Amino acid sequence: MEQQPEPALVASGDVRGFFRDSVERAMQAVRLRAGEHTVHYVVNLLALYARSDRLYEHTADGMDIRPLALMLNDALEAASLAARRAALRRLGDVALFIGGFFAHSLSRKLVDVDYYIAMGGTAYGALSDTLRAELLGAVYAELAGKFGGFVDVLAEVSAAQPSSDSDILRLYEIWLRTGSPRARSRLIGLGVLPAPNPTTRQ
Repeated sequence: MEQQPEPALVASGDVRGFFRDSVERAMQAVRLRAGEHTVHYVVNLLALYARSDRLYEHTADGMDIRPLALMLNDALEAASLAARRAALRRLGDVALFIGGFFAHSLSRKLVDVDYYIAMGGTAYGALSDTLRAELLGAVYAELAGKFGGFVDVLAEVSAAQPSSDSDILRLYEIWLRTGSPRARSRLIGLGVLPAPNPTTRQ
């Protein structure tokens, strides 16, 4: 008898279930509270970008992630409201995912995690303004207001114990640049007492 292939939806559901559990644990760890619809959005975003072909785009140089500034330009020059919303959503989603999952690698870039927090929060905020009368408007407003917190949540989901002095220094740098409660907590757990930080963040 010919073996039937496994339904694709089963694998998709498993991915969402995994990220749902991970996000809920991470939110408890960083003490972030959010509405059910907002949590659902973040879980779906992680499940979507679990496939790298959804995160990367076809560019002249091959598969790549376009700079956030170019994504913002797409939104500003969009020919329709639908195109503007799509560009803002893409900008916010990519900034959240990269800022959370790849914060350590950003130290080697021209911009750091605080840039991703600012750009992503601004994108979601602008998007919520165009959807005031819809449920998604409230979701994007919460994502905008708690963007830094959700970056911490994604960082917690992807975290591994720092294994070198450079990893610890990077955590300290994130703490100095963003005031991240998660970075401060992990530093204290590693025996490093962060100096008072004037940076404030919702």
